[in-house]
Amino acid sequence: MTITGDQSLMRESNRMALARVIQRLPGLSRAELAKETGLTKSTVSLLVQDLIDEGWLLESDIQATGSIGRRPTPLFLDGVRLAMIGAEVSVESKSISALTVSLTGEVINGASEPLPSTRPAEVIRRLAHLIASLVEQARADGRRLLGIGVGVPGAVLDKQGVVKLAPNFPWRDVSLRSDLARELALIGVDNLCLHVQNDYDLAALSEYEFGADPLPDPLVYLGLGVGVGAGIIVRDRLFLGADGFAGEVGHSILQLEGPVCSCGRKGCAETFIGQKAISTQIFGHAGDVMPVETIRHLLERNDEAALLAVRRAGHYLGVLIQNLWTCFNPGRIVLGGPLCELGAPILDAAHSCLERYSEDCGMPLPEIKLSRFGSRSVVVGAAALVKHNLLRPLDARFRDR
Repeated sequence: MTITGDQSLMRESNRMALARVIQRLPGLSRAELAKETGLTKSTVSLLVQDLIDEGWLLESDIQATGSIGRRPTPLFLDGVRLAMIGAEVSVESKSISALTVSLTGEVINGASEPLPSTRPAEVIRRLAHLIASLVEQARADGRRLLGIGVGVPGAVLDKQGVVKLAPNFPWRDVSLRSDLARELALIGVDNLCLHVQNDYDLAALSEYEFGADPLPDPLVYLGLGVGVGAGIIVRDRLFLGADGFAGEVGHSILQLEGPVCSCGRKGCAETFIGQKAISTQIFGHAGDVMPVETIRHLLERNDEAALLAVRRAGHYLGVLIQNLWTCFNPGRIVLGGPLCELGAPILDAAHSCLERYSEDCGMPLPEIKLSRFGSRSVVVGAAALVKHNLLRPLDARFRDR
């Protein structure tokens, strides 16, 4: 592949590099930005003024440094003028939801409604109207929108915005991005970039783009619900794999010839850890998926079947985390999704399993935390996807080739 010079692309890359540095090291001055990036002071001064004018950066009150002369002016990301919209199609809550999120991760507005059905056309139509209501509200508030991100529980072809497989709906080869763009255009929203990605990939971005520094690398987000999946960030980039299927750890095999999974294979992690697996253990047979709230109430009443089922799932969760630990050597593993609401029975069982592996190999466990955004991780992460892509314009250019 030949890479030709493109001054406008290089300028945008430099501008966004400055924004990324300010995100990582808020409060730097222009002179400090020049040292940090290697750009000349004059270039930094011009680009910073552009970013301030457009709403990316703001100047704070001048800091007292004790030095003689003009004191440096600290720069920060502006959390007021720009925003992104994130949306989610959730199999766990059987709902669609959308949020308006600031550049610094504050939730501004939101809306949600039950899934009308699982038929793609109906879901996309309702999602378009939900998003359009937030677009109208943001514009009325004087905020400029940078784009829209959408999370779905399945494997997504990143370049095309196609949901290749969402087994818990079930969807196959749904052209979500193009179909949603068409529906949005019909109701007057046709000038915003639109991105589609797997739900737990986005949840990882919510922790990465809006989390506190220092950010660990690699970062693994493990989402636990009806499905089980992971979002993985390596060297400042979302790790998607060759076809966008990376992170489908719920379909890694934990037992040969184990229970049949929704994907058609046997012994997948999802059949031991997911919400359906826990429900089956409690019922004693395959049946409806029990709501997490119902399982939690059973645990509070010390129901023996529920305790055994949840602890069993926690043990296999420990096995899955162990496998992710050895594969990626992550600086941090973040646990999220509805099953985290079950608390100690599942989390303590996972930790006990992991401690045994840690003792056996004589290595300390990686840092493990619960998700910062809880049930909003995916939809906040969908907004974060817009920001993530804009901050890395060279990635977007080569991804589209």
